[in-house]
Amino acid sequence: MKIAIIGAGIGGIATAIRLAKKGHEVEVFEANNYPGGKLSEFQQGEYRFDAGPSLFTMPQFVTELFELSGRNPDEYFQYIKLPEVCRYFWDDSTKLNVSADINEFAQNAEKYLGEPAENIIKFLTKSAFKYEILSGLFLEDSLHKVSTWTSKKAFRGYLNLHKLGIFGTMNKANEGFFKQPKTVQLFNRYATYNGSDPYQTPATLNIIPHLEYNIGAFFPKDGMFGITQCLVNLAKDLGVKFHFGAKVKEILVENKKVTGLKVMDSNNDIENAQNTFTIHHSSFIISNMDVTPTYRKLLPKAKHPEKILNQAKSGSGLIFYWGIKKEFKELGLHNIFFSNDYKTEFEYQFQKKTIYKDPTIYLNITSKYKKDDAPKGCENWFILLNAPANEGQDWDTLITEARQNVIDKLSRNLGVNVAELIENESILDPRSIEMRTSSAQGALYGNSSNNKFAAFLRHANFSSDIKNLYFVGGSVHPGGGIPLALSSAKIVADMIK
Repeated sequence: MKIAIIGAGIGGIATAIRLAKKGHEVEVFEANNYPGGKLSEFQQGEYRFDAGPSLFTMPQFVTELFELSGRNPDEYFQYIKLPEVCRYFWDDSTKLNVSADINEFAQNAEKYLGEPAENIIKFLTKSAFKYEILSGLFLEDSLHKVSTWTSKKAFRGYLNLHKLGIFGTMNKANEGFFKQPKTVQLFNRYATYNGSDPYQTPATLNIIPHLEYNIGAFFPKDGMFGITQCLVNLAKDLGVKFHFGAKVKEILVENKKVTGLKVMDSNNDIENAQNTFTIHHSSFIISNMDVTPTYRKLLPKAKHPEKILNQAKSGSGLIFYWGIKKEFKELGLHNIFFSNDYKTEFEYQFQKKTIYKDPTIYLNITSKYKKDDAPKGCENWFILLNAPANEGQDWDTLITEARQNVIDKLSRNLGVNVAELIENESILDPRSIEMRTSSAQGALYGNSSNNKFAAFLRHANFSSDIKNLYFVGGSVHPGGGIPLALSSAKIVADMIK
């Protein structure tokens, strides 16, 4: 069958691979001139940056695509397991380097935070148990099929429902488990992995640490964009055809069944090029575009699932890309500089829709492992702050204030004037995230997960009104992030017989 995929994000590429392996004729239409969506890269002077996701977990979801295609993953994709997960910094001079060895992590947490080592071990054991129960139900199958809820996996979940943290918040669960506020803050941080607020999101999300600690954190030898590159190469080897600079104007539907796409002949603005398009006929359409603009922009005549599309959005991010003309031995690949008032920071993000004056700073430095990402003696700093989705805020003012707050906080913690070390700079905010990746309001993970029913309120991987229309990626089931986007690709590919 002839299948068209809208968007060359990681979910769209993985879906293309799975369907091409089944023998289908697959074409991918990407509005940008490069693949990857959020998982892209750019050059800034002599510095290279991964533009978006910076943490790599669950590498088996990537290597599986090569194995099912009859390829040797090592010939396409190389990565290493990190010996260290993250380095944490607090303004009172407390520091904690978290080893990939769980026992060492636990001992250091006791030494530097005062948290009994056994609490760390027990927590991660429970996290692994929750993941084992939930992964088969929430990550591998569609929640919108009756068969999912009548399976053996589902009944096992029902029997353990009281252990999964569905009815309480992440913060409440962590405060009840750990003795030290800094440990609570450390594990509350994992709510941000899908753009959530730990003071609202269910404790079910305490499965996330399992991925990073029990399975491991990894680094692709070619950087995060190496994931995109290797999967595009695999897709092309399987016969997938990519169209870049190809903006889809409309999904064509007749008698409630997709018939193809109307695609702009150039990457011009649609309003200025309405008469320069080509019709591409397809039996199936899969949208890797955010589900909200898919309906609003590409399906103007179709019935829209308004309750889903109008839900509150997940958090977004404000990113500073800095070329730094100095190396810091005290910093690692992943670094966190915590806010002194975590609860207030999230209140500002989700209630006040702004950025707190004392933000938590995530600092990623890929040149620690990929030396050619920065000139000798220098580092490429990727700085991410939690930010609200775009609702028309005065971003220019917010960016100016946040930039100074970041410089002040990092300068205090590192004992240098960071401002004097910035050689070059780029900025990505919710407005530009929305523009570049078609993410509604610049939200990084689609709809918000700040309630216990969030997993059930995501859009299905298929349309219930339009035949042969499917959805893949972070804005639909099972959610955002590289592993979940790859899971959604498997769910969609398995649906198309």
